[in-house]
Amino acid sequence: MSKIQAVRGMNDILPSDIYKWHFFENAVKQTLHNYGYQEIRLPIVEKSELFHRGVGAGTDIVEKETYDFSDRNDEALTLRPEGTAGCVRAMIEHGLLRNQIQKVWYTGAMFRYERPQKGRYRQFYQLGVEVYGNSHIAQDAEVLSLSWQLWQALGLDTHVTLELNNLGSAQNRADYVSALVDYLTPLKDQLDEDSQRRLGKNPLRILDSKNENTQRLLDNAPNLHDFLDQDIQKDFEALTEYLSVLNIPYKINSRLVRGIDYYCNTVFEWVTDKLGAQGTICAGGRYDSLVSDLQGPETPAVGFAMGVERIILLLETLELIPESTQNADIYVISDESSIFKSMPMIETLRKSLPHLTIEQNTSLGSFKSQFKKADKSGAALALVIAEDEVNNNTCVIKFLREDKEQVTIPQAELASYIQNHYA
Repeated sequence: MSKIQAVRGMNDILPSDIYKWHFFENAVKQTLHNYGYQEIRLPIVEKSELFHRGVGAGTDIVEKETYDFSDRNDEALTLRPEGTAGCVRAMIEHGLLRNQIQKVWYTGAMFRYERPQKGRYRQFYQLGVEVYGNSHIAQDAEVLSLSWQLWQALGLDTHVTLELNNLGSAQNRADYVSALVDYLTPLKDQLDEDSQRRLGKNPLRILDSKNENTQRLLDNAPNLHDFLDQDIQKDFEALTEYLSVLNIPYKINSRLVRGIDYYCNTVFEWVTDKLGAQGTICAGGRYDSLVSDLQGPETPAVGFAMGVERIILLLETLELIPESTQNADIYVISDESSIFKSMPMIETLRKSLPHLTIEQNTSLGSFKSQFKKADKSGAALALVIAEDEVNNNTCVIKFLREDKEQVTIPQAELASYIQNHYA
């Protein structure tokens, strides 16, 4: 019988690597707290209809990448491929959009069936940030400012570039798509295979083609910005002015579109040239019609999602993650005759000194082997409570990182002694 392995593209995050995730998550939580955003936690499984109506039945995500299945009641369910549709569903279901602004964030696993590659997996993790109920362009600017502050907190600000575009209103896009199809139809045979398919289903996505020949054909295509309403153009200009006063560098990419149908007006991507082809680490924009499309009240919305694995890969590549500090502060050594009495004493010590990591050896063995484990733990102090110490109500403190003689102290003075040592 062969041993069972993880599903391809669904990876374990081992204890030796988790500190990298904690480094990212701590920076994220602090930045979001500073901006007043609140966490929301969402189900991993949703009704399939949510993604067909929200993400778009004609998108690559829904057509090719979702994990769909039926439960025992034959209800069509899907492992979430992204977070926004589920977040909108929660907002509507719990009545959180009644004349109020909601600023929320979430993080967790998403699932897409695609070819696994470095930084891109079938089970992957995203951080999502979303704002509901504010249509002012200043809100778009704040969302971009928040992401910029996060890059600064992580040390990535000099390694990422903001690409910006505006998709206009639904009518603007409809007019543009009609002109784009008229331009590309005579050239259909010269387009790559994906773009030929998209010409009849989702022509706007052709702008996002990675095929060099298709991109050359688009050089003379109509420009989306020529189809934008005057008010939308003014908002886009205002957004660039906000970015300027906030000292956020950017470049306008008129071919930037998102792979999800619900986007409108502002769209953006944060990209890097340090990860090869997988250069996008954060993307988002406005989705002002999504709430109403899912039978909620008319509600403007803007937000973004970050690919956590890609950001951690970028941090590793640039060597920006501090070395792990997951060491014990104190390592406790006992023997068979003393561990029964030493364990409750160590529990009391943990409560007295909650800021310290106290690891107790419970496999016992020889003192020599326990001291080797104490040294390997990275602890600064080894605390010895053996039979003699129990009988005398004392303990021995051995200094593992300092050239100092060991000391014997009364057990009653242990907490204050250690507190003074780490003061």
